[in-house]
Amino acid sequence: MLKEYDITGKVVFITGAGRGIGKGIAQVLAEAGADVAINALTDKYVVDTARDIAAASGRRVLPVLADVTNSEGVQQALDQVFKAFGRIDVLVNNLGDAMRAPLVKLPDRKGQTASDEQIKKVIDINMTAAILCTRAVGPHMLERRSGKIINTSSYTAGRGGKDVVLYTLAKAAVVGFTRAQALEWAPYNIQINSIAPGFFPEPLNMLNADEETLKRMSAYIAKITPLGRAGQLREVGLLALYLASSASDYMTGQTLYLDGGLSL
Repeated sequence: MLKEYDITGKVVFITGAGRGIGKGIAQVLAEAGADVAINALTDKYVVDTARDIAAASGRRVLPVLADVTNSEGVQQALDQVFKAFGRIDVLVNNLGDAMRAPLVKLPDRKGQTASDEQIKKVIDINMTAAILCTRAVGPHMLERRSGKIINTSSYTAGRGGKDVVLYTLAKAAVVGFTRAQALEWAPYNIQINSIAPGFFPEPLNMLNADEETLKRMSAYIAKITPLGRAGQLREVGLLALYLASSASDYMTGQTLYLDGGLSL
């Protein structure tokens, strides 16, 4: 491995990493030598994911159960990470989820509009959690004058999306947050960047879908994506490795679109 990409011994904390993109990032960073703490709200996937990644990589992988959309949950998570590893070198604010519902009922459409509770939930999961985790980890990184933060945005942040107004709002805010916080902490040798993924499906993300539905979704993704396919979880992990390593020391405040051309 090129020395600039070697993160052996680094400690990484990843939110929303029991499955999907967070899992893909955790797998690659552990393979590259990092000890990884992976967060989820419940133990439904994250415990098995941690065990599998540890077995495959030979690194320490800690499952962290906590709700990082509120300050108390963030502190609970960090207490677990610092107790196990003593520090955090890389924070990956990956937690996110979409909700398809219009803000106002459309004349020619059926279905429910977004409730107050749903609005808060989408913003908390996709934006607030990143802000709270960054605020909590910040003093530690500032004191050491060293750190990497990777936020997960979305290709929709740059182009919008039908039925995903709230998700787009939150992910666009992540882009702005990345730029502003990166500028504020640049003098202290902390680099903050974000990844804006396209479609990175995993079977676990579609547990209620039958085989025919999965085929239709794959065909739809291939049709609308310029490169003609969905992304693979390892691919987003490899980009995260660049941002977590010293190879990206001269990059900060940027959002990198990894979307097969969807944002073009």
